[in-house]
Amino acid sequence: MSSIRAAGLVKRYGDHTVLAGVDLHVAEGEVVCVIGPSGSGKSTLLRCLNLLERPTEGRVFLGDQEMTAPDAPVDDLRSRLGMVFQSFNLFPHRTVLDNLTMAPVSVRGLDRQEARERARGLLARVGLADKAGEHPARLSGGQQQRVAIARALAMDPAAMLFDEVTSALDPELVKDVLDVMRELAGAGMTMIVVTHEMGFAREVCDRLLFMDEGAIVEEGAPSDVLAAPKEERTRRFLSRVLAA
Repeated sequence: MSSIRAAGLVKRYGDHTVLAGVDLHVAEGEVVCVIGPSGSGKSTLLRCLNLLERPTEGRVFLGDQEMTAPDAPVDDLRSRLGMVFQSFNLFPHRTVLDNLTMAPVSVRGLDRQEARERARGLLARVGLADKAGEHPARLSGGQQQRVAIARALAMDPAAMLFDEVTSALDPELVKDVLDVMRELAGAGMTMIVVTHEMGFAREVCDRLLFMDEGAIVEEGAPSDVLAAPKEERTRRFLSRVLAA
């Protein structure tokens, strides 16, 4: 596992600035949750951290390696950052087991049998040991999202990025996904979690960040930020979210 650091991260699309000079350091084994209104730059921050989006300015580090350096082995470094999205992005024509083994075999060069054994262990870890031979369409949304988490873990990542992974799920399916994330946090995985689940943020994360207009406006212990936010923008946001 590794730390994640961003220095002066800026992302512009034409004249529109989505990230406005973000500085962030997530220590090895730390769980950081990111909250904020829609359009505040949360998802773009995650996508810039693993270079799915190239930052306009700034630098990104995974451990002591700069991912944004001109000669950086980007594909290798990106494969060490597991990312799980709101949409499951599973291959519908492949079985669950195949979804977990394709990247380790083709990208990491893992022996196919070893990849399958590892995949079965990960499916058991997320409570889906009996679904290895199913196709994604036969699974519930919550089950598909747990498969997506297991698929990310199959690459043996140094850290995990989660982008609103429960927001597309029916309420009764959310708990199983959050339980998997709780288990990862308890095992010491470095994690950045964009979420609207305030109870999860309060319980699991070590540090809570509030973003607005492309900047980190406030950060601190989740109990402090949620109970007594210092910034007016944070107070306005939480008054709407916590009252819902």
